[in-house]
Amino acid sequence: MKWGAKYGPEYVNRLYGMVSRRLARPFRFLCLTDAPAGIRAEVACAPIPALPAIPQPKERGWTKIAAFSPALEGLLGDTALFLDLDVLVLGPLDPLLEHPGAFPMIRDWYHHRRLVGNSSVFRFRPAEQRALFEAFSADADAIVRRIRNEQEFVSEYLEARGELSFWPKPWCQSFRVSCLAPWPLRAWQTPRRPADCRVLVFHGEPKPPQALAGRAGLVQTYRPAPWIAEEWRD
Repeated sequence: MKWGAKYGPEYVNRLYGMVSRRLARPFRFLCLTDAPAGIRAEVACAPIPALPAIPQPKERGWTKIAAFSPALEGLLGDTALFLDLDVLVLGPLDPLLEHPGAFPMIRDWYHHRRLVGNSSVFRFRPAEQRALFEAFSADADAIVRRIRNEQEFVSEYLEARGELSFWPKPWCQSFRVSCLAPWPLRAWQTPRRPADCRVLVFHGEPKPPQALAGRAGLVQTYRPAPWIAEEWRD
């Protein structure tokens, strides 16, 4: 999904390139977007389905709920693997389509006691999750006031139905958690490439281009990660 001005079409194009090199089976790549200009021809584009009005001053990522909209019937196929635009694909993706579970996602790195998923990488069967969209739409006002963001709502919804499950821990790792050395060692140690990782997630900052370049500053300092260039390409 790509909306607004935060990410340019190069993110879509590079994600497609990474997926095409790491997924052996035939696939269809779909980008839900309000700005399809500049996206490579191999990518199918479709408008982002409408959501109910979100009654809060600051949008907190609820747009992903549109991925479960019945308006996408016929576009997603039987099984869909969702990838955030700013991830780095480092290993084979076919096991993510074969792994058991109704809705596997990432176990969030910062919630050690609660069962909360991170929605940067998840797999679902669209026909089985229309009710998720309907549950959100029926009570959107109360949900967004009670729950912080989309992935916490999805986690709560799935857990209540016994459908919440997580990928094996090494498969989807965090650049900030797994690659950066603790402060102040990160100021002179090159970020490590994580072992056994299939999808590396860049939640918050930095994003792949910044991690590739490195940064020296008062707030954040980290060395360049040159190995990112091996994968971060069309």
